[in-house]
Parts: sequence; C-alpha cells; structure tokens
Amino acid sequence: RMTVCNYQQRQSQETITSVCWQQGAHLAVGMSSGRIDIINTSTSQKIRSIEGHLDRVGVMSWNGSCLCSGSRDRSILCRDLNSRNPYEAKLVGHRQEVCGLKWSYDGKSLASGGNDNKLFIWSPQHSPTETRRYAEHSAAVKAIAWSPHEDGILASGGGTADQTIRFWDINSPNSFKSFNTGSQVCTLGWSRNANELVSTHGYSQNQVVVWKYPSMTRLATLTGHSSRVLYLAMSPDGQNIVTGAGEECLRFWHIWPKKKEPQEECSSKGTMSPSCKQIR
Repeated sequence: RMTVCNYQQRQSQETITSVCWQQGAHLAVGMSSGRIDIINTSTSQKIRSIEGHLDRVGVMSWNGSCLCSGSRDRSILCRDLNSRNPYEAKLVGHRQEVCGLKWSYDGKSLASGGNDNKLFIWSPQHSPTETRRYAEHSAAVKAIAWSPHEDGILASGGGTADQTIRFWDINSPNSFKSFNTGSQVCTLGWSRNANELVSTHGYSQNQVVVWKYPSMTRLATLTGHSSRVLYLAMSPDGQNIVTGAGEECLRFWHIWPKKKEPQEECSSKGTMSPSCKQIR
C-alpha cells in the first residue's frame, strides 16, 4: 500500500469524489467543493489546484495533457495542463449532474452521460456544442466505454429503470444494438486484449459480468460484492480489473490473458476468477 496524498490531515470538510490517472505519474483528484488537485504520485506532492466547478466533481477523463471533468453543476470543463487558462472549453448541455465521461481512444470525441438520462458526444477542440445527442436510455447514464477495436463505436449502460447496454456508432443518430441485462448498469469496460466487455451491476444482482461482443454472450458472472458495484478500473496490461462497491470493499479479478499474437495459445490461469479457457 502506498499513500499518495493524505487528505485526512487537512482541516477542510471536503471529501474526495473522483480520481483519474493520467498516463504516467499524475493523478487527478476531484473534490466535493468542485476543486481538482493534480498530484505527482512519484513525489506525493500536489503540483496544481484547479478551480472552476461550483459543485462536486464526479467524473474525469484524460486526453494527453487535456483533462475534462464533469460536475453536479451540470457542466463539463476541459483544461490543458500546459496552459494557465481557466479552461479551454466549457461544455453545457446536460440538465442534471454529469455522471459519466470518457474520451475516445483516438482523442477526437468525448462522450458524456448524465442523470438526465442523456448521452452526448462532443468534439471540444472544434465546438462547445454536442455533435450527437442520444435520448434512448430511460435512466441515468453513468456507464460509458469506447471500443478499442472499432473507431466510433461506443457502449453505454442505463440505471435501475433502464438496465440496458446500448451500442452506438457516433456517425449514426440511433443505437444499433441494445441488450437488457436485468439489473442496474453501473460501469462498463471494453477489453483491449479481446473483443469483450465487462459490466458491473447494482440493484438487484450486484454482479460483475463478462460479455462477448457483438453477440453479448455471457462468458462469466463474478460474485462476491454485497452492494452496488459502482466503480471499475482496468490494469494497464488489460488483464485485470478492480471493482469497488457500496460495502466499501475492493475486489481484484484476473479476467483476460495477456495480449498475444494470433498464433499463440491461451494458457494463463486466474486464481480469483475463471481462467481464459473457462470463460471463452
């Protein structure tokens, strides 16, 4: 265990509401006040504090040196950390809290989801207005994942009243596929090592599920959490995930084998989840 920055020693009543790694040593820490701290994790020093939001920062996403953040104040602020400008773009469109945010792998498009049940696509480098507005979900859109295998393909998941995973081609005005999971969709991740997704769920099943894309065949169901599985992060090598739930428990899962050349055989076995042979 490593302590990056000890906020418990501070006198403020602020709480941490989000964290997001930049590729490298920088960690963005979103606060309940709307402030964002940038921490150099190799030195455990705060190198910058960024103001601008009027309420808690619930989601963040990096694109190189550009950090975009979504807030309960309903706005998205995009900042270049190489610039001293307050922000490079302010994106306003959601009517409730921004609860999902993710840059595409090519760095050209930003997807945002809101408690207003909307999914927006933005191109902040070119316009402060959304390029696509999707309204097919019937609950909050917190879960967002871009495909690392096909440009412009996006998955989103809806909350308790929706329970579906929808797939979008951002060049099209409608979803091209939807799948009812039977449970609140809290987070989504799209594997880089295989064309598969992992979803985490809340009411009523509190599961972690691995799906084959595009058939949406269920490959594995991982249980152990006793509350909504609200958080998901993938390891840099694409083999492991960590999930966090309302019972204040983190669970680590080995899901995918190391990315191999097509001629190589799958031989890795996991100890905390099914081996690759069992789920594929």
